[in-house]
Amino acid sequence: MDEAYPTEIDNVPTILITGTSRGLGLECARQYAEAGWTVLACARNPAASPPLQALASTHSGRVKTLSLDVEDHAAIDRLARELDGTAIDVLLNSAGTMGNGSFAKDGLAFGSFGRSDYEDWETIFRLNVFGPMKIAEAFIGHVARSNQKKIVTLTSMLGSVGINRIGGLYAYRASKAAVNAMMKSMAIDLAKSHGIAATALHPGWVRTDLGGPQADIDSETSVAGMLKVIDALTLETAGRFWVYDGSELPW
Repeated sequence: MDEAYPTEIDNVPTILITGTSRGLGLECARQYAEAGWTVLACARNPAASPPLQALASTHSGRVKTLSLDVEDHAAIDRLARELDGTAIDVLLNSAGTMGNGSFAKDGLAFGSFGRSDYEDWETIFRLNVFGPMKIAEAFIGHVARSNQKKIVTLTSMLGSVGINRIGGLYAYRASKAAVNAMMKSMAIDLAKSHGIAATALHPGWVRTDLGGPQADIDSETSVAGMLKVIDALTLETAGRFWVYDGSELPW
């Protein structure tokens, strides 16, 4: 490749983030870049995101934009091969979807019982569940050769079975409950096999395209909190249902 990517001998930590064209993924890329990290910013079409391009320009050499469709497993494998030799301290699965609809606009009417769109279910699961799993499996070697050795997947409180009191949102809830279970198992298995700390992380209800304008917090607050949680993550604290403010949710 034409670009030089960080190697295991570099002192600067490296993070790979999916879904960086907007929202939380973009804000994660910004805050990590400002903290001095090398950021591998993945998006379906980086060139179509002016904010991402501006970030890469501002932090030239520190933010590297990469084209990646998380639903395309062959593309994930290709990128993993292209980044062979790169040590990835934090692998952050940020890309996600609620599917063809909006809780912010429609409330519980979106995704209600009796209105299931099963093709949409498949899309939601491909992106929210299969994507993070494939990313983790493809980049396990990159993370294992790093200093920090962390895999984090953004989830949602809507994936908690224990606090569900209002029902609805079947496909999205199911996908986040699935990814929670996946990250719990990953925390157990990867700690033993590679010394990797893996966990699920709820960013809060955030004012993004996904969360809507009535959400509790802005993306800057959410990401600043998540960075603290990720920084403090250890093998002993991995595999929990963390919240951006350092609290925990029940599964």
